[in-house]
Amino acid sequence: MPDHTANPNEILRVQNVRRGFSKPQDELLVLDDVNLSLGRKEIVGLLGRSGSGKSTLLRIIAGLIRPSGGSVVYRGAELDGPADGVAMVFQTFALFPWLTVLQNVEAGLEALGVPAQERRQRALAAIDLIGLDGFENAYPRELSGGMRQRVGFARALVVDPTVLLMDEPFSALDVLTAETLRTDLLDLWNERRLKIESVLIVTHNIEEAVFMCDRILVLSSNPGRVIAEIKVPFPHPRNRLDPAFRRLVDDIYARMTARSGAGGIRKELELGTWLPQVSTNLMAGLMETLAMAPYNGRADLPEIARTQHLEVDDLFPVAEMLQHLGFADVREGDIILTPAGKAFADGGTQERKQMFAERLLRSVPMAARIRAVLNERPGHRAPRVRFEQELEDFLSDSAAEETLESVINWGRYAEIFSYDDQAETFSLEDVES
Repeated sequence: MPDHTANPNEILRVQNVRRGFSKPQDELLVLDDVNLSLGRKEIVGLLGRSGSGKSTLLRIIAGLIRPSGGSVVYRGAELDGPADGVAMVFQTFALFPWLTVLQNVEAGLEALGVPAQERRQRALAAIDLIGLDGFENAYPRELSGGMRQRVGFARALVVDPTVLLMDEPFSALDVLTAETLRTDLLDLWNERRLKIESVLIVTHNIEEAVFMCDRILVLSSNPGRVIAEIKVPFPHPRNRLDPAFRRLVDDIYARMTARSGAGGIRKELELGTWLPQVSTNLMAGLMETLAMAPYNGRADLPEIARTQHLEVDDLFPVAEMLQHLGFADVREGDIILTPAGKAFADGGTQERKQMFAERLLRSVPMAARIRAVLNERPGHRAPRVRFEQELEDFLSDSAAEETLESVINWGRYAEIFSYDDQAETFSLEDVES
């Protein structure tokens, strides 16, 4: 358990935080017993897969969401709503399109009641600091994505926060723009040109976390808990090609895949398990890539992520679904094709569909349930709502919808059922027995 004794260097502490939603079967926990702290002059990363509650936790720390249990203590006082000195940068730019850059940056100060002259001076200083001088009178529609996110940073920095929270702030940008903005922000931080004392960044990019952070906290999924704390020992500026840097990235990949691959033990899917939005094209494409040289059936996940330009939230769900379907295994940061995976990669279209159908019905309970209900009904038809309500006993409404959409897409590909989106009805029409 984390040590919660008083620390004079501590600015913020999350203590035993829980966030859940009541469901007919039980409470659905998004976060459970989360503990972490932020100290002065450090950047801390929150890293986790989909379902780990990273963004929910960040919003609890920002005071935008109330926890179901536990507390957030900021400068010795328990938070009850948004706090002065805590600012947030969001993934989406969220700018007011009818306001200029200057007016967008001034907006937060105006809400705080800062006088007009001081407001303008501070906004201009923030715009200059973040590299947007000359664009004060431009509107968001005139700016590139990178420049709009710079406005988002300026808007957060202008209130002189003690703690800056960032929710995947670079993920909506192209690779080169993200790298430029990331490096510029680190330069400002390392040159002590920012008044911020601590940064907490949510990311799904392992390399980004190692490149930026002093500490990385890894969250488990469903529910989210801090399962590892990793100190990053490298001074800035950091070299991504340094062997020690690469080894740490590999180690984090291994830690994040250990739950699903340790000892070859894999937790089977249940009827109420949330399923990710993974296309069959991605699954097939990854198997084809793995089957070819230079991988020949086995690859390092970080290497695959780099060569295929996939982030954690893209790569892990694909790898895990291949593992659940028995087409691949994930161990110690590597993904290995099984004999079935190699056969799929070598097979023709109909062979692939047949293999996928067999494994889908065997491994994904909701797919098997839909097919069984359709087989039993005289007309071989059933409404979508019948299965969605069943999932809502276990999942949030949005998670139930996502899960059913995944099963629909996989079932269509495997031709185990048909689905009419307009009528929202499943059937066995045009499906071979």
